[in-house]
Amino acid sequence: MGFEWEEIRRRGVDIVVALDVSDSMLVGDTEAGGSLSRLERAKREISDLLALLEGDRIGLVAFAGTAFLECPLTLDYGAAEIFLDSLEPDLIPVKGTALAQAIRTSVEAFEESSSTSKAIVLMTDGEDHLGQAVAAAEEAAAAGIRIFTIGIGREEGSPIPDPGGGFRRDARGEIILSRLDEPTLQRIALATGGRYVRSVTGDVDLEQVYSLGIKATMQDQDLGTTRQRRWKERFQWLVGAAIVLLLVEASIAERRSLNRAPHLAEEIGS
Repeated sequence: MGFEWEEIRRRGVDIVVALDVSDSMLVGDTEAGGSLSRLERAKREISDLLALLEGDRIGLVAFAGTAFLECPLTLDYGAAEIFLDSLEPDLIPVKGTALAQAIRTSVEAFEESSSTSKAIVLMTDGEDHLGQAVAAAEEAAAAGIRIFTIGIGREEGSPIPDPGGGFRRDARGEIILSRLDEPTLQRIALATGGRYVRSVTGDVDLEQVYSLGIKATMQDQDLGTTRQRRWKERFQWLVGAAIVLLLVEASIAERRSLNRAPHLAEEIGS
């Protein structure tokens, strides 16, 4: 066995996934009985998305009360999976859900991109505590970026787990409910020509967004080239060499036999 380097040309779309890691994403209301938190469900869907990508570059932004680029645009889906696994609420100490900051940080992630096909996938429970999310979406639209929003959770709301036990309460001692704000997410998607999808049990939400939204409406662009090993069977070289050696050996043996024949004749004659 051996290998040779093969140059692979990549064509696709630049995609930044902005994932809400605020405390409200700890609410367990995405499965019957609350067996999965909103954050766990979102991470599973992003992992499924990585398996669907076809030459597209992917980046990851985590946000709560502020936002950070965790994984720059890359074709290395394995590396993106590693960054995804590390996204937890304690990653960002600033509490809250700053949707506008998440959108602007995602837009900045495209600064090194020459592609004209750019998409942001915003996954959140939609509680925009600081406002300005729609204004940030309009800025993204002006830069030629579409935003596809995925709402996770329930409109009726669910209590937020407290690390010390029980549920979080406000200053009056009442349990704080985290509700899905679908109208905000719908306006964000509408402002950029994107699409809003509600994440519910059993749906393949990101597959719909990727296949029917991003890939169906955006043109693939050249995203550079990568090199990969191409393994080749090389046993035939060994077989060929062995055959040559056998032929050479046979030829030498034949010559020795011919050289010895006259001497044998003389010995017999004497």
